[in-house]
Amino acid sequence: MQPAFDFTQWPPLISNKDRNALQYRATSYALAHGLLYLPIGVQPPKLTSAIHAPISLFPTPFPRDQFEQAQRLQSIYNILYSRIAMDIEFLDQTMGTEVGVGQVDEFTGQLWSGWRDLRERGLAQPLHLGLFRSDYLLHQRDSELSLKQVEFNTISSSFGALAQKTAEMHRSLEISTKFYTNSAHLTASNLPPNHSTSGLVEGLAAAHAAYNVDGSRILFVVQTGERNIFDQLWLEYELLEKYSIHVVRRTFDELAHQVKLSEKDFALIIESPDERPVEISTVYYRSGYTPDDFPTQTQYQTRFKLERSKAIKCPSIPLQLAGGKKVQQVLTEPGVLERFLCDEKKYGSQGVFSAQALADLRTSWMEMWPLDLDGDAGVGQARGRALELVLKPQREGGGNNVYKEAIPEFLVSLPPRERPAWIAMELISPPLGLKNYLVRAGSEECVETEVVSELGIFGWSLFGEGKVINEKEAGWLVRTKGKDSNEGGVATGFSVLDSLVLVD
Repeated sequence: MQPAFDFTQWPPLISNKDRNALQYRATSYALAHGLLYLPIGVQPPKLTSAIHAPISLFPTPFPRDQFEQAQRLQSIYNILYSRIAMDIEFLDQTMGTEVGVGQVDEFTGQLWSGWRDLRERGLAQPLHLGLFRSDYLLHQRDSELSLKQVEFNTISSSFGALAQKTAEMHRSLEISTKFYTNSAHLTASNLPPNHSTSGLVEGLAAAHAAYNVDGSRILFVVQTGERNIFDQLWLEYELLEKYSIHVVRRTFDELAHQVKLSEKDFALIIESPDERPVEISTVYYRSGYTPDDFPTQTQYQTRFKLERSKAIKCPSIPLQLAGGKKVQQVLTEPGVLERFLCDEKKYGSQGVFSAQALADLRTSWMEMWPLDLDGDAGVGQARGRALELVLKPQREGGGNNVYKEAIPEFLVSLPPRERPAWIAMELISPPLGLKNYLVRAGSEECVETEVVSELGIFGWSLFGEGKVINEKEAGWLVRTKGKDSNEGGVATGFSVLDSLVLVD
């Protein structure tokens, strides 16, 4: 598309006085409406204080047609990754310890090996729940703008609730102040609604309903000292108030002493001191995506015990493995996408996608290849094109990738045996000159800075035994960071929460 909108002219001009007033209104709204974080530092046993989450002062301009395209793609991605998670042979070949990434990536290998052993012993629950997020950047090449996928997340896809709060904050600023500007773009009709809290909770409620045991609860597996607790609590409140579903929050260390499996049917029971035992319908992981969550074998064994149980997992181990960067790269190889989206014998005529749908997915991908491609060819290609690449391992959570100038030295230090754990991906080139004001708690002044904004589209899928039972697109997220920051995680301190103003 031709970029009719001039990104270099954003944000609109605003006086210091009006900017300060806007910042006051934004932070006041955040504090009053639960757009919150816990302060940095060791968290006390009981919550005593909070700070507003990092936010942008203005919403970020985004082409309307590209936003709508990302929403349309989500349903295809929901089904694609559901089918990947049910294809044992594919995951064994791609992520296993015998011929896959698990040979050289210890974390992946541990998860796959545990899953393989459980398959041999028998798994009690055939259903899986995925709460997904597909992340995108705008890519500009010459005068053309296109939508390009950064990654697809299958575990702990966070910030759904706070993303909705941020969009509501910007809508409130438009109603109350018109952003103190005369911008023709900053109108209510250009600020898209976001219902990511209810969208994600609908998926959790669908899994709970499929489990269908009166009095059962949903388990949130969380990290110790979690600062992003309010993003989780809004989901918990929605589950209770809309669906009358109670939530239990536990860390892996707590679960190691409290989890029991019923001898009769492997029902997952939480037995806590001074509380009655409760049966768990659904295990929702807001941890478990990084090796840091598994410092000893005890945490792995707890994860495997949960996996063995009758509770529906979000995600199951195969669905977590499906979200690996290696899978993202393998999908770009000839015929792989067709394996999952065009097999009429396996999925029926209604489960086959059109050539246009596949083309739309492929158009959203950047070039990728494995570092172990054809002996030394993959590394040689990465070395020669280092300034236009990012190298990605099989990790989630931010801070793990290697970019541009750092690539040649990294390749020298990378043992050849570890190359299969890494993929090379062509860097996305967002429009230059886009600016915004980034507001962080404790800073009295917000400074205008050049930024890059990443769009995430949420979705959910309930699936098992070879078929997708239900799936939906479930809202969106925008994270904005300074242009010179390579990483993009809000929880890791790189980004702020943002929303969209749609432009034509």
